[in-house]
Amino acid sequence: MDPRVAELFGTGSGLMAGPQGLCSGSGNGLSFMSKKSYAKNSKKVKNRSTRNTKPSNNPPYLPPEAEEGNIEYKLKLVNPTQYRFEHLVTQMKWRLQEGRGEAVYQIGVEDNGLLVGLSEEDMRASLKTLRRMAEKVGADIAVIREREVDYDSDIPRKIAEVLVRKVPDDQQFLDLRVAVLGNVDSGKSTLLGVLTQGELDNGRGRARLNLFRHLHEIQSGRTSSISFEIMGFNSKGEVVNYSESRTAEEICERASKMITFIDLAGHHKYLKTTIFGLTSYCPDFAMLVVGANTGIAGTTREHLGLAMALKVPIFIVVSKVDLCTKNTTERTVKQLERILKQPGCNKVPMLVATADDAVTAAQQFALSPSITPIFTLSSVSGENLDLLKVFFNILPPLSNSKEQEELMQQLTEFQVDEIYTVPEVGTVVGGTLYSGICREGERLVVGPTDDGNFLELKVCSIQRNRSACRVLRAGQAATLALGNFDRSLLRKGMVMVSPEMNPTICWMFEAEIVLLFHAKTFRKGFQVTVHVGNVRQTAIVGCLHGKDELRTGEKAVVRFKFIKHPEYLKVGAKLLFREGVTKGIGHVASLHPLFMNQYN
Repeated sequence: MDPRVAELFGTGSGLMAGPQGLCSGSGNGLSFMSKKSYAKNSKKVKNRSTRNTKPSNNPPYLPPEAEEGNIEYKLKLVNPTQYRFEHLVTQMKWRLQEGRGEAVYQIGVEDNGLLVGLSEEDMRASLKTLRRMAEKVGADIAVIREREVDYDSDIPRKIAEVLVRKVPDDQQFLDLRVAVLGNVDSGKSTLLGVLTQGELDNGRGRARLNLFRHLHEIQSGRTSSISFEIMGFNSKGEVVNYSESRTAEEICERASKMITFIDLAGHHKYLKTTIFGLTSYCPDFAMLVVGANTGIAGTTREHLGLAMALKVPIFIVVSKVDLCTKNTTERTVKQLERILKQPGCNKVPMLVATADDAVTAAQQFALSPSITPIFTLSSVSGENLDLLKVFFNILPPLSNSKEQEELMQQLTEFQVDEIYTVPEVGTVVGGTLYSGICREGERLVVGPTDDGNFLELKVCSIQRNRSACRVLRAGQAATLALGNFDRSLLRKGMVMVSPEMNPTICWMFEAEIVLLFHAKTFRKGFQVTVHVGNVRQTAIVGCLHGKDELRTGEKAVVRFKFIKHPEYLKVGAKLLFREGVTKGIGHVASLHPLFMNQYN
């Protein structure tokens, strides 16, 4: 593990050296190093400190237990009374609610974070009690890892890190969206095919064939559209994919946690599709795939920059290691580490080499946006593929239950990203429910139309991950059937909202921007393609406040005017604009609303 990771989490979070190695304290788990690697990393520290200080016999520890969050410390759970057992069950319900169906228990740890450890017998009894508690609340447990600690005792003592996960009920599984980025031919679709189908690739792209949506994609082997693939984990942490389940509906029924992969295009000519996938589908994380044989080439830097500009946490997968020598793979990893450490990125790369590293990486990655895990694997030989699966299994959601509840209390707002016509069903729209709750049979309004109006419609049925669903909650992606509603009245970028909402529609808006790159000067009258959420439209630069022109790296407040039709925007929304090599980012500062919205 990179010493900078230990350094980052050491200060102020209880980093101490114990006889068993280095333990980096974090709110979500433990990080251990072997004696050998610990000695190597702390050689310089020892040289500086041995003259002035006496060796400490204190055991390693974690930060004190937090009242909120899904992490619970328990010293031991041996033969609790009935009253104590009921209290423990209530506590587990709270932790599961905080983690949206997932909780992590540290057994053998005191509330103040001291790593005491338990004997073999006490640990068995504690895990048995924990299993009974989980059964009571309809959950399963899986021991993520066990480690020995030295606590002034002759008997070997262990601590255990246990994942508690709810058994799915009524499709309320935890769903994480991962956008897959990377240069063309880096192995993105092949990797997803291997993860979701459960079979290794033959070295000629067989695994990716099921992911392609168009004939020309199969012929060229290049993704040009956005496709969605799913992989699940059951309550015991086992992978659920198409190798054992024949349909997506079966995967949804068996899975407690779902990873939805958004497969984006790598070729530069499909860049607008890739940007739309990143801005519109609200991914929780981004996975940047880099070919070990080609290194950082083509659109790799651009995709990394896009994810960082949109503040999407990113981790890196170096694929095709079976085609390269070990030195070539190491050179690609060093190249990535150098870019990530640059002032523009300010990331701490963390190379994942063991299952223990994968658990730590998943926990630290969700805690700190600075950490960037790096995996090296092969879709043909299957090398290190299990480490990526462990990472996905442990990876916690970014939002907690409180934030989720607040979004659900708001009025319904559904972003329209895709429009289809399905035989015997009618018009179907796909997208993400940004806020509120949407039910079958609910009446909503959709717009804005070219003249700024909203049209009434009825949600006939809902499908989530290709299986029927009666209730859609904030943050979930789904497709809604609208019956015989005229498809020609719909377009991407529209929103379906509750009739009680008074949506803000505008032709013009102002944004605070940073010009990332422009060949000459950026001035009034310039036309750019603007991306704000699911909105993608050409806009004209109306004026630059306080300036006549902008050069690369400069900031300004700019007024934009859409050229085709008005759009629904929100103040504070992230904005990205481009035209050829010109690129800029920013956020919506103010709107010039239309006051003509009416429902037809």
